[in-house]
Amino acid sequence: MFKNLINGDWVEAPGVTRNINPSDTRDLIGEYAKADAAQTKDAIAAAQAAFPAWSLSTPQQRFDILDAVGSEILARRNELGDLLAREEGKTLPEAIGEVARAGNIFKFFAGEALRPGGEVLPSVRPGVGVEITREPVGVVGIITPWNFPIAIPAWKIAPALAYGNCVVFKPAELVPGSAWALADILSRSGLPKGVFNLVMGPGSQVGATLLDDARIAAITFTGSVGTGKRVAAACVGRMAKFQLEMGGKNPMVVLDDADLGVAVNCAVQSGFFSTGQRCTASSRVIVTEGIHDRFVAAVVEKLRSLKVDDARKTGTDLGPVVDASQLAQNLKYVEIARGEGATLAYGGDALEHNADGQPGFYMRPALFTDTTAGMRINGEEVFGPVVSVLRAKNYDEALHLANDTPFGLAAGIATTSLKYATHFKRHSQAGMVMVNLPTAGVDYHVPFGGRKGSSYGPREQGRYAAEFYTTVKTAYTQA
Repeated sequence: MFKNLINGDWVEAPGVTRNINPSDTRDLIGEYAKADAAQTKDAIAAAQAAFPAWSLSTPQQRFDILDAVGSEILARRNELGDLLAREEGKTLPEAIGEVARAGNIFKFFAGEALRPGGEVLPSVRPGVGVEITREPVGVVGIITPWNFPIAIPAWKIAPALAYGNCVVFKPAELVPGSAWALADILSRSGLPKGVFNLVMGPGSQVGATLLDDARIAAITFTGSVGTGKRVAAACVGRMAKFQLEMGGKNPMVVLDDADLGVAVNCAVQSGFFSTGQRCTASSRVIVTEGIHDRFVAAVVEKLRSLKVDDARKTGTDLGPVVDASQLAQNLKYVEIARGEGATLAYGGDALEHNADGQPGFYMRPALFTDTTAGMRINGEEVFGPVVSVLRAKNYDEALHLANDTPFGLAAGIATTSLKYATHFKRHSQAGMVMVNLPTAGVDYHVPFGGRKGSSYGPREQGRYAAEFYTTVKTAYTQA
């Protein structure tokens, strides 16, 4: 059994989670510890005890540790990418790319540890000086989703440690392998005992304990809207800091003047790659009338050429859905859309096995046309390879449809018009906007986050991460 990491020791847990390969459900990747509330409290106590010394550690110590972690991740990117593809289902090239991103994140925040910043200002009073500095917030609870099982943990753990916080990390139960591998690297990096703790287990036990324990100074969460609201309520109740990344129903606008090849690439990459299991996926494609029919035909042709197969097999374009419940949800939304009158232009059916007979959670990507803004398929996040097309008369209507959502994470536009591109960047109600690029693909050194129901709190990644993982102190000195 792969154990939890608490206070520098690998510890057995009361239960076990079986990690199954979604590309081949006969393949057991391993059995991973399933913690309870008591074990979670042990981890919190260890982090709390380690915080005073770690919060005063030198920038050089933190740099050396984080840089070493990043170097090991990058050196093992093929091995770790294979594990990620095996347990989560994204294709091997996508998985290796995600691992490389995680390594680069740790190296970026290693550098940030050496650049803490601050200000020295004169007071308005004679002979008085002012210093403005940042200090760590304390013990940070980190709760991550299954769709990016090493990159999202990296962009939460790395800044938490870089700024001098201690961590209790709860990964998604569906993908414990990548989380355990990352914890193993951290355990050998030179971190003092208790600074980083891995507690794998269910949200009802581990997550709930993190939310309710007064020793947790801050919670950073990525996951569903419903759970995010529960995180917010719990943290507000005890005045803890919190950061939420939740759902999306992201639009990709295609205008008449767009380069057709660029538009098709943007739509297919955004909506279907990583099996559509990305919060930044564009599941609504809003197409103006002049290019609509040619665009739909070209997308269908592209989808016919995509190979749905084992995530680790060479030539696979789309891997499986992550598990049986997600596949069932995807298929449910296909039936809902058909029942509402949408036209299924391509796909939408489950495949019981791949070409080699491996049983897995395979699904042919689904493209719907003749949809309207009021349909559930255009209002609710499916989180699978299911994309709908809305027809718009012109740019103004397309922009209105793009913003007609309670979410605001990412948005994209395909156009050769500088006028429309500039206007869309300013008027799109999203935290991240792409012009002639897929909506999924944000560099590791820039802020990540959205608006409206997609995000709450300071941005993640880049230098903006300091807003969440530190608190500001203003100090005066009389000369």
